Amino acid sequence: MPLDQDPIEEESGEKEMSFLDHLEELRWHVIRSLAAIVIFTIFAFVQVKWIFTNVILAPAKSNFWTWRMFCKLGQAFSSQDLCIEDIQLELQSRFMTGQFTITIVAAFIIGLVFAFPYVVWELWRFIKPGLKVNERKNSTGVVASVSLLFLSGILFGYYVIAPLMVYVMVNYQISDMIRNEFDITSYVSTVVTLVFGSGLLFQLPVVIYFLSKIGLVTPAFLRKYRKHSVVIILVIAAIITPPDPLSQTLISIPLYLLFEISIIISARVEKQKLKEEAEERLREQQSTPSPS
Repeated sequence: MPLDQDPIEEESGEKEMSFLDHLEELRWHVIRSLAAIVIFTIFAFVQVKWIFTNVILAPAKSNFWTWRMFCKLGQAFSSQDLCIEDIQLELQSRFMTGQFTITIVAAFIIGLVFAFPYVVWELWRFIKPGLKVNERKNSTGVVASVSLLFLSGILFGYYVIAPLMVYVMVNYQISDMIRNEFDITSYVSTVVTLVFGSGLLFQLPVVIYFLSKIGLVTPAFLRKYRKHSVVIILVIAAIITPPDPLSQTLISIPLYLLFEISIIISARVEKQKLKEEAEERLREQQSTPSPS
C-alpha cells in the first residue's frame, strides 16, 4: 500500500474528496432530484382534472374502493353499519386564486410522491461513498426498503386513513344550526397531509435502524415503552376513525406491527454490533505480540 494512502480510503474504495468537492457532488444530486420532482409535477399538472376527479376527491365518494370493501366486510359479519350510502360533502372555493393555487400544490405533492424513490436513491448515492465496506454490506437494499415502506404508507393513508377521516369530519356536527361546507384548500391539505404523513410514518423501521446503528435507540428501550406505544396508537386510531371498534382495529394493527418490526430490527442491529465488537477485540488480541 502506498505510504500516502489512507487505510479508510482503501477500505471504502473511494478517493478522498475536499469539502468543496463534496458540496459540488451534493449540488448535482440535489439538481437531479429537483429535476425529477419537476418532471412529475408537470405531468400531474397537465392531468390535474383527471387526478382531482379520480384520485383526490375519490375518498369522499360512497363508491370508493374502501367503502365497498367495508360494506362487504359488514355483510360478512351481518352488520350494515359499515355500508356507506352517501357522503354529504360540499366543497367551495372562497378565494379567487383558490382552485389554481391548490392545483399547483396538489401537482407538486403528487410529483414529490412519484419522485420519492429516485430522490432517496440520489441521497443514498451521495452518502454511500462515505461508508465503510461493512457498513455498505449491512445497508444493502436500503433504497428499496425505504421506497417499499413509503409506497405501503401512501396506500395505507389513501385507502384507509384518508376516507375514514373525511367521513368523520363530514358527519361531525355540534349543532343542527351549523352546516359543514369545506373549502377546497382545507379538504386537499387534509387529505395530502394524511396520505403523505402516513408514507413518512411507515419509515419508522428505517429510522429505528439508523438510530440503533448510532446507539441512540436499543431494543431494551423500545420494549420498555411498548405499553406506552400501544396507548398512543389506540388514541391515534380513536381520533381518526369513526366510533367503531372494527375501524379502530384496522388502523391500530398496522401501526403496532410497524413498532414490533422496529424492535426486531433494533435487536438485529445490536446483535450485529456486538458481533463486530467481539471480532475487533479478537483481531486486536491476535495482533498484539505475546510477551516472550
